[in-house]
Amino acid sequence: MDSPIDTNRYLTMDLLRFTTAGSVDDGKSTLIGRLLYDSKAIFEDQIEAIERSSKQRGTEYVDLSLLTDGLRAEREQGITIDVAYRYFATPRRKFIIADTPGHIQYTRNMVTGASTANLAIVLVDARHGVVEQTRRHAFIASLLQIKHLVLAVNKMDLVDWSEERFEAIRKEFAEFSSRLNIADIRFIPISALKGDNVVEPSQNMPWFKGATLLYTLETVNIGNDHNHVDSRFPVQYVIRPQSDKWHDYRGYAGRIAGGVFKPGDEVVALPSGFSSKIQRIDTHEGPIDEAFAPMSVTITLEDDIDISRGDMLVKPNNQPQSGQDLELMICWLNQKPLQPKGKYILMHTTKTCKCIVKEVRYKVNINTLHKIEDDLTLGLNEIGRISLRTTEPLFFDPYTRNRSTGSLILIDQFTNETVGAGMII
Repeated sequence: MDSPIDTNRYLTMDLLRFTTAGSVDDGKSTLIGRLLYDSKAIFEDQIEAIERSSKQRGTEYVDLSLLTDGLRAEREQGITIDVAYRYFATPRRKFIIADTPGHIQYTRNMVTGASTANLAIVLVDARHGVVEQTRRHAFIASLLQIKHLVLAVNKMDLVDWSEERFEAIRKEFAEFSSRLNIADIRFIPISALKGDNVVEPSQNMPWFKGATLLYTLETVNIGNDHNHVDSRFPVQYVIRPQSDKWHDYRGYAGRIAGGVFKPGDEVVALPSGFSSKIQRIDTHEGPIDEAFAPMSVTITLEDDIDISRGDMLVKPNNQPQSGQDLELMICWLNQKPLQPKGKYILMHTTKTCKCIVKEVRYKVNINTLHKIEDDLTLGLNEIGRISLRTTEPLFFDPYTRNRSTGSLILIDQFTNETVGAGMII
């Protein structure tokens, strides 16, 4: 960027995080390559490199998927096997893409990539229509409270740009998605290979009057995606500089998980219940007059009260739920199945404690959304509902209300591996 104004504008631009998902060979990597290529977000030497590579492989066209499949194993197999994060920007917005694999055995990778996303693009091959993986990815997007979903019907060039085919897929998916909790679903017919409706409107599909994929990404409203009602500030670190200048400074650093905080606001520290008022709110750039989710700030209080990592600052008249018994939906991420009565380490916001699994209530059949109650073993990539008891009270909101204070992870206490990702009901 040439001028300081551009740089400043870039720093303050809106950021959209989105995830791409779909079956194997639905064209996710090609789509992301096309987005980067057509929005001029890649360097000339990268373009030259993939043109060279495409020729060496004997491909008739420039294979844009080579831009994103970074691992050699991925390039050789022509598949995506890990979550890859890509960054690009247009004059309207900055983007972070989580490119997740299509294979069923990588469901946990999709959960990882989607957990922070504002929007999910689910790709469907126009020839095959809605398949098991389409339903699986849409269900996970719904479970993770992604508020915006784009069903991108790809490879329209292989079905002669047929409006009837697109309409049939749209109808089938709309029927399935009516049982999901996603407020905003859009349908776009595209050809990632040819570029139709990705960045530029398609000349081949004049019947489609909607926006292109990039325009949708640039304009979708994500201002309401954070909870600005319930004030939640999990304390991550207590800052006590050992210097003469800041001799009496005691600040509580963390990332705001919900609501708005201002100097002068009365706050309550949980679990102690002591209250005080906010003296000032500091950032890397200096003090500010108001802070809101998801900003990272340091808060100082008027009174010296005992606060440490894992505590939470909230407003007196709007407090989270607290308790040691939790009901949650969990996605199991480990080869070793979940152990009923098993003991795990639990991490919730900035707090860590131990817990025991009291009961597995049911497992979800991701394709039909039916409950499975006769087989309660939760294995790798499976999703179910469980109840837990923790050794200390947690301060939480339902995941549907706040993704930050409503989520947790389980860790194996012997191997230190993350084994489960949970959404509190």
